Amino acid sequence: MVHYTACPICHSTSIRPQLTAKDHTVSQSDFVIWHCDKCSARFTQDVPGQEEIGAYYASEDYISHSDTSKGFINNLYHRVRKRTLASKRNLVNRETKMQKGALLDVGCGTGAFLNTMQEAGWKVTGLEPDLKARKKAADLYGLQPLPPETLFNLAPASFQAITMWHVLEHVHELHAYLDQLSKLLAPDGRLFIAVPNFTSYDASVYKEFWAAYDVPRHLYHFSPISMEKLLSLHQMKLVACKPMWFDSFYVALLSEKYKNGKGNIFGAGWRGLISNLKAMVDVRKCSSVIYVIQKVSEGSEPS
Repeated sequence: MVHYTACPICHSTSIRPQLTAKDHTVSQSDFVIWHCDKCSARFTQDVPGQEEIGAYYASEDYISHSDTSKGFINNLYHRVRKRTLASKRNLVNRETKMQKGALLDVGCGTGAFLNTMQEAGWKVTGLEPDLKARKKAADLYGLQPLPPETLFNLAPASFQAITMWHVLEHVHELHAYLDQLSKLLAPDGRLFIAVPNFTSYDASVYKEFWAAYDVPRHLYHFSPISMEKLLSLHQMKLVACKPMWFDSFYVALLSEKYKNGKGNIFGAGWRGLISNLKAMVDVRKCSSVIYVIQKVSEGSEPS
């Protein structure tokens, strides 16, 4: 069990309990989410340690590991995935100003995004902690993802693009990972980090039932302010924020189920729509945000 006496993002001791959320996927246990008054991050208190957390991913409903399309929500996820994969590919190409290069996908799951980028001409490397997901990637796409500890053995400055699609919130060794990712990124490369945003409208509506808290698997809960603070501690800076429009609907569908014990497609659709309308005015209010990041050149300070 990991008990924090200071914020795991900025190390401030100005922390306090914020709300209690339930693990609806595996254990049905309650976990307390704390808030940092200095950087505005939130984090799950008393989470299982790195050696124990694996049991909380042991569910066929955990789609990034099982690739399941069972059930309405997971089926819907698969239906929109083709479009989101193309959108991610286009974003990487646009922000790196490259049509091909070397790409590292950290937490690649069953390999759908890696396959998309490989088919587009990129040289791809994937890291994935779950053995079943790695085998699934091999079966589905002929990919050979590596275990996550390989991250610290890769050559410095060897990737023009590094992606973490809803992964950073799962990483126990948060600061060690970010230090290493900065080293692996080429000088003109881009790091793409997608995480849920608890300052979104849908999070404010569903509160402790907001599915993107996903305790205890999500160790941290980021706001845009806290993400910028975290990056500044690792000599990186934010280049742009991009929306993930489908996430608000997907999260709202799950949240309705958690809150009411059953799905409510119309209520979820309405709340997802409002969330996206608010994010059209300010992308930092999107249910999930993609942070596009670059290294700070030596001798300069993060802006």
